Amino acid sequence: MSIERVRKQFRQWKIEDRIVELDQSSATVKLAAQALGCEERQIAKTLAFEVDEQPVLVVTSGDARIDNAKFKHYFHKKPHMISKEHVEQRIGHAPGGVCPFAVKPEVQVYLDISLRAMDIVYPACGSSNSCIKMTIEELEKTTDPVAWIDVCKE
Repeated sequence: MSIERVRKQFRQWKIEDRIVELDQSSATVKLAAQALGCEERQIAKTLAFEVDEQPVLVVTSGDARIDNAKFKHYFHKKPHMISKEHVEQRIGHAPGGVCPFAVKPEVQVYLDISLRAMDIVYPACGSSNSCIKMTIEELEKTTDPVAWIDVCKE
C-alpha cells in the first residue's frame, strides 16, 4: 500500500506516527479541508504532470491554480497532466492519494512558491484519507525538491 511506503520513508525523520488516517475521504482539497477543519489553502495539493515523458509532481497550496504561461516558461512545455488511469503506474500513488513522498525514483518533485504563504500545510500520505501536518521546512526536507518554482496564478 502507498501509505505504508510513505510511513516507511518517514521513519528516517521519526515522523511516521504523525500520519493521520481520517474516517472520511480527503481525496480533494475541499474534502481534506473540511475533514481537517482548516483553510483550503493549507492543503498541500500535489499535481502530476508529464514533461518530455518525465513524471513531474508540482506541490502547490490548495487554493492555487496552475498558470499555463508560467508553467510553459519554466518547463518549456505546456502543462499536460498525467491521466487518472496512469497516475499510479507513473507516480506510485493512486488518484486521491497522490503525494510527494515515497514516489517512484524517476519522479521529479517541485514545490511552488504559493506554499510559502503558510507556516503549516497538510499534504496527503499515499491514500485518499490520509495526511500529515507539517511545516514548510519539513515539507522541503522530506521531499528534497528539484527546485522551488513559480507556476501558479497570482
